Amino acid sequence: MLKRLKMLKINLPTKHGTFQMLEFNGGYALMKGDVSRKEEVLTRVHSSCFTSEVFGSLRCDCQEQLQDALMRIEQEGIGILIYLQQEGRGIGLSNKLKAYQLQEQGYDTVEANEKLGFAADLRDYTAAARLLQSLGVKSVRLLTNNPRKVKGLQEKGIKVERGSSIMDKNQHNAFYLETKKEKLGHLL
Repeated sequence: MLKRLKMLKINLPTKHGTFQMLEFNGGYALMKGDVSRKEEVLTRVHSSCFTSEVFGSLRCDCQEQLQDALMRIEQEGIGILIYLQQEGRGIGLSNKLKAYQLQEQGYDTVEANEKLGFAADLRDYTAAARLLQSLGVKSVRLLTNNPRKVKGLQEKGIKVERGSSIMDKNQHNAFYLETKKEKLGHLL
């Protein structure tokens, strides 16, 4: 039997509505409604992206995906956004900035991570799966373009139906998004 996670819960008003914010071992979550014992709960598992979420960087679509997920959960009236501290596909902020520097020299995002000695994607979804299981969620409609995220949750026992999370490209992130499609199998 899964041990219930220790969580801190507060109400958090946002521009998209009021959510219940959870702090748990492994990250944070914003939840709307009672997700326990529910099927196909609208869910986004989101990795932190300091450069876009704090400074508004246009090098990726992370901030747009985060805001879109919160808006969609609010519209549906039930759902959960799980926020994991896995900056730069798991390499951390400092290494992500080094990868950006390599990208400015002509490397793509995967090549830059590999040149720094990392795999293309080091993220782990164990904490997200444990939170969903602890909350009693039976299955999710996962807002993602990343098939590895779907597989990562499925391997942890979560039943997943993928929902699209495609944002508009811009001149700063088009090559990055195309690389993720070509080398990581992301859907665009």
